[in-house]
Amino acid sequence: MNFELTEEQALVQQMARDFATKEVAPLARELDKEGRWPAELVKRMGELGLMGVAVPAELGGAGMDNVSYALAMEEIARACASTAVIMSVNNSLFCDPLMKFGSDAQKKEFLEPAASGQKLGCFGLTEPASGSDASSMATVAEKDGDGWILNGSKNWITNGPHADFILVFAATDRSAGSRGTTAFLVPKGHPGYSPQPRDHKLGIHAAHSCTVFFESCKVPKEWQVGDEGMGFKIAMATLDGGRIG
Repeated sequence: MNFELTEEQALVQQMARDFATKEVAPLARELDKEGRWPAELVKRMGELGLMGVAVPAELGGAGMDNVSYALAMEEIARACASTAVIMSVNNSLFCDPLMKFGSDAQKKEFLEPAASGQKLGCFGLTEPASGSDASSMATVAEKDGDGWILNGSKNWITNGPHADFILVFAATDRSAGSRGTTAFLVPKGHPGYSPQPRDHKLGIHAAHSCTVFFESCKVPKEWQVGDEGMGFKIAMATLDGGRIG
């Protein structure tokens, strides 16, 4: 078995290393001390293809493999944990599940702008009472005509204060246990969706997280990701991929 990097993987590693050394590391102390959101670095990561590393080029990403993604993540994390966390959430917890489970229309509307770095995504699973247990969440989605109405809250949502889109999970059939959870996409500014001010944490201060509320948030069926009841499967598959970050 050959463990040497391919030429493409080595180029990605070097690009990420150069960026981390020259642009990320010089800001790391200030970002963590002040808790400042690194908007300029997020923009640059988009320009460099680091916000959708393993997403195919035709879907807005860099079209690389997961080894390239892991190598890039390692280099960014070496320079600044906060910047790496922001990158990881967009790549692993937003782009990856949409790439695997999203409809063609959802990929066009949500995945392409997130993978290209034009927009930012976040992942809404964790709750105050149930943590990240996708089978016992309090957030609910009730059918309303051809769509859904979401009510509930999620906390510790990394990228939440700044994200343009959230992939959120809600109970749609409590009698079905883990098979009664469904995933939805909600864009920033949509009525009933309210990200709160950032949390004050003990570390990784520049990667902002927050609580988000859904209050009678009406979501069209077109924003449902996968089939009804497929949310647990999507969440678990997403968290598996998220281990890279």
